[in-house]
Amino acid sequence: MRFPWLFGRPAGADRGRAAQPSGGRQEGLALWLGAGAALPIERGASYRTAEGIEGEVRGYRAGERIRVTRGATTVQVTVSPAAGGTKAGLRFQEEHLSSAEERERRRAHGKGVLDEVARRLG
Repeated sequence: MRFPWLFGRPAGADRGRAAQPSGGRQEGLALWLGAGAALPIERGASYRTAEGIEGEVRGYRAGERIRVTRGATTVQVTVSPAAGGTKAGLRFQEEHLSSAEERERRRAHGKGVLDEVARRLG
């Protein structure tokens, strides 16, 4: 099971161009990066959200994993298939957080994203 809408690019999309997703893909990006993010998939490419948060793509594997900086932090989102192929695990990991308060705030954000993904998948 893959979540291309969460990463903002369908598998096999052209490299080097920012995603200009519509519908579900735009909503998926907005869930975890913030509104207005057009996420390129080329390593080293930059992005900016409507809130002014900037980052850079550090790694991308279509429908499986993306690693980006988000301001001073690094975020990795991974999708792992579960046994049987009908379910998957979705994991957020964020590094270089500056304080316990920031860790808790970002943990709550990640939990909210995961809850919303689960709700949309029904």
